[in-house]
Amino acid sequence: MSKVCQVTGKKPMSGRRYALRGIAKKKKGVGLKITGITKRRFMPNLVKKRFWFADENRFITLRLTINGMRTIDKVGLPAVVRDMRASGQKI
Repeated sequence: MSKVCQVTGKKPMSGRRYALRGIAKKKKGVGLKITGITKRRFMPNLVKKRFWFADENRFITLRLTINGMRTIDKVGLPAVVRDMRASGQKI
């Protein structure tokens, strides 16, 4: 299963991690030098959550980020489900 939020569409992003060496200039050193660069991934904060969908009288299980939960609290579950179905997702 891919690591994508069903509501917001957030997915892993790529970035870099830097290995530093030296003493910072504000601590009276000559400055920090980058000695190595490594690729890394920023993962979304995904959780699997069950919501009661009163319109269809059943539970719906969604894999979403915490930001997606806040969207459901703000807009409402029926509006979010309507938008998801309009974009072609099966629920």
